[in-house]
Amino acid sequence: MCTVTKVFAQGAFMTLDEYGGKEGMVHVSEVASGWIKNIRDYIREGQKGVCKVLDVDPKRKHVDLSLRRVKDSERRWKVQQLKREQRAEKLLELVAAKFEKSLDEAYDEVGFALQDKFGDIYSALESVVKDKSVLADVVKDRRWVDALSEVAASAIKPPSYKVVGHLDLSCTSSNGVEVIKSAMIDARDSTKGNEVDVELYYVGSPRYRIEVTAPSYKAAENAMQKAVEEAIAAVEKAGGKGEFHR
Repeated sequence: MCTVTKVFAQGAFMTLDEYGGKEGMVHVSEVASGWIKNIRDYIREGQKGVCKVLDVDPKRKHVDLSLRRVKDSERRWKVQQLKREQRAEKLLELVAAKFEKSLDEAYDEVGFALQDKFGDIYSALESVVKDKSVLADVVKDRRWVDALSEVAASAIKPPSYKVVGHLDLSCTSSNGVEVIKSAMIDARDSTKGNEVDVELYYVGSPRYRIEVTAPSYKAAENAMQKAVEEAIAAVEKAGGKGEFHR
């Protein structure tokens, strides 16, 4: 995440907000795709944006940046990550206040350790919501463990992931409708639990929609696969057909 500090004909200087305000430069050719007649039509002083680091020269303390090479998905992800970290820092500051400590002291005592273990503080708080014991080997002071767990439980919603697919199920036997219905119910019930939720909806013969929500993408995918395999196997056992689509 960068902030534009000076714009000129051949590019712009920007501070790297997350790196102590170190400065980098975006050449005009890296501002946007295509020919740029007036660079100020694209960027201006004070504007914030997500940049990609192209090159770093430690000796000259020079950083080459690019705006145009950042994909929309990367930009959205970075902005979301920044918002998460800002919120996590506010929560850490709230906990620090309980012990009459500053935010810097909180980082020294627990913040940096949480970042090393979980990647970022928000991810640490998400993990605490699910299992308080995850802090046992990271934070030695029990007061911090209890305080972090308390604030996480009240302010952090555990992450959830949803995957969606479609099942084509058909069975021409006299009890075909019941076969399909029973297959879907059994598949749904066999995969529910452990914070995994599986739902199937009728779309239009022979298509059914399957939605799986779980605490992680991997868990959602595994539950989806298991439910689909069980439903198709049950229908095929009765002489029917089944096919899965993403």
